[in-house]
Amino acid sequence: MITAHPTAGSDPRGDDVRFRVLGPVRAWRAGAELPLGPRQQRLVLAALLARAGRPVSLTELVALLWEEDPPRSAANAVHRYVGVLRRLLEPGLPARAPGRWLVRQGGGYLMRVGPDQLDLLAFRASLRRARAAVTAGSTQEAVSWFCAALEQWQGRCAADLEAAVGDHPLFATLEFEIVAAVTEAADAALRSAAPASVLPAVRQAAQRHPLDERLQARLMLLLASDGKQAEALLMYRRVSTVLRDELGVEPGVELRAAHKYVLRGQAEGPRPSQATATDSDTTVRWNAAVGTGAGIDVRPGPAMEEEPRTPPLVHPVPAQLPADLPCFTGREHAMKQALDLAGETGGALPVLAIDGMPGVGKTALAVRLAHRVAPRFPDGQLFADLGGFTSGKGPSDPGAVLYGFLEALGLPRGRIPETTDSRAALFRSVLATRRVLVVLDNVLDVEQVRPLLPGASQCMVVITSRRRLSGLAAALGARLTGLDVPSGTEAIRCFLQRVGVGRPDADAGAVKEIVELCGRLPLALSIVAARVLGRPDQPLSRMAVELAAAGEGLDGFSDDDRGNDLRAVFSWSYRTLGPDAARIFRLLPSHRTAEFGTGELAAAAGLSLQAATVALGELVRTRLLTSVRRDRYGAHRLVIAYAAELDRAVRQRPAGVPRANVRRATEHLEVTQPGRDDARIMTAA
Repeated sequence: MITAHPTAGSDPRGDDVRFRVLGPVRAWRAGAELPLGPRQQRLVLAALLARAGRPVSLTELVALLWEEDPPRSAANAVHRYVGVLRRLLEPGLPARAPGRWLVRQGGGYLMRVGPDQLDLLAFRASLRRARAAVTAGSTQEAVSWFCAALEQWQGRCAADLEAAVGDHPLFATLEFEIVAAVTEAADAALRSAAPASVLPAVRQAAQRHPLDERLQARLMLLLASDGKQAEALLMYRRVSTVLRDELGVEPGVELRAAHKYVLRGQAEGPRPSQATATDSDTTVRWNAAVGTGAGIDVRPGPAMEEEPRTPPLVHPVPAQLPADLPCFTGREHAMKQALDLAGETGGALPVLAIDGMPGVGKTALAVRLAHRVAPRFPDGQLFADLGGFTSGKGPSDPGAVLYGFLEALGLPRGRIPETTDSRAALFRSVLATRRVLVVLDNVLDVEQVRPLLPGASQCMVVITSRRRLSGLAAALGARLTGLDVPSGTEAIRCFLQRVGVGRPDADAGAVKEIVELCGRLPLALSIVAARVLGRPDQPLSRMAVELAAAGEGLDGFSDDDRGNDLRAVFSWSYRTLGPDAARIFRLLPSHRTAEFGTGELAAAAGLSLQAATVALGELVRTRLLTSVRRDRYGAHRLVIAYAAELDRAVRQRPAGVPRANVRRATEHLEVTQPGRDDARIMTAA
């Protein structure tokens, strides 16, 4: 069926195209609605529109359409759907022509649209104007623009495909974007003389998010301002019941404050003779306990009485970032990419995932970046070491991390739910209208980090992991940044900053030799620099001689802080390996080459090519190997040295003792949990 676009008459051009994704997915060309075809084809279009002018990778589209069980022909099917959509949008487009709207970019596709073509971008454009008006103090203008923005929403994103998209992050993120906009619109309307103008949008959003207390509180105030105190009080009772039944918690401070405000207005009753006067010159200060602490000016409506000012309730603003490194150098390109991402104003949650080999400086970069961008996030900075690759108790439980985050954000312990899913939902609700930076260090995998992601686009997440978290790129469009060892110049500058640039014994030759013996690895450089600082009476040339005398082993990189010992840091990656990957890893030093091929490693380990390929992929994901080109791999010289020590330890096991029961031959090889890792080494042999 073909229907007319509601604004088709505004542009008679035959190639005019319009799209809707905020609600059912729809498209028009030259004023006529287009038949978008089967569900999977509409899903492809919905994903392209939800990303709003940014590319969607082929991997993301395949995962969206078939989840974890794609057919072999999945990629071809996606290409076919894209081809059909192109012909719908441009019927005369020649075969294999790039097209005007739907274009190939990188490893995926991009829909070229602007605010005139897509409701999502029109929504964001109006929202920017509304926020600018708020900043300028033009409340009435802000409300008008907020209303224009909210009019673009006709239901949940891709509402006709809701059963298919479910809680997919690509679409769920947009839902949190509208919640943030609705909350801001309510605040502006409560400061204006027309609170009822945004009431329908706030009511609709509150129905979709019954556990969002900030939203429910604002709806109560809007209802009361519009003379609907009884409905506001009934709503409070209903929301309280839902919170108790589903989360086992009582209403929070913000909801209780709104309830008290409505009760006061109802108890004293309206006095019309005063209402007219107070509408123009009186405001009532009501501060959300889980807000920004800035306060909201609520003007009384026709049925509300002027109230005495109440003291503002200020929530804590967490500042959990570790101290910045005073001698951070280099990484200009990675830092620029990260700062660009932090400055983006699109609708998607900015997520930066930094990966790289052990000791390459991922945490240092993340912390330096976090301190640089912290002023952009006035509602706080959260930090957690998720323990993905450390000794001790193993990876952190996301539920426990969420508990700490929610406490830091001001929630009483009694209001924090028991389950991880409920905590994650509450975490997203609390951050729906806050600007918070979240730094998640030392992440094990995507599943560990997924519950810890805010839904609001005004927040930002910085992640570090030894593994490349491709799943985050597929689900959220995360920016993946891989760190390699710094250049020789950067490494020298880093070392000199640590030991003191003005040292009289800073012989250029000795410094260069130390840096190369460290393989330019930042952790190795920091360990050696600490040793140099502990021996102020010895020249740098002496340290160069000691490192050279240590040969290919790691004795020159031990540290009194066992958590920073180079062997320990490498072992935390090694202990995650399966038996085949561990065996291949220990065989690397025997090849005496800079690169390794799949075939030769498979033969040396006695594995099939398929099994060796899987094992090598595991080594690459843990960053103990680097993919150089197709079927060719390389490794850092210090990683090879660690592999050689492991191989010697296995070969020196006591004769006649089963491998699975052998304790490690040399206790110094791994600073990890005794016993558990011994079995890992020996059974993998």
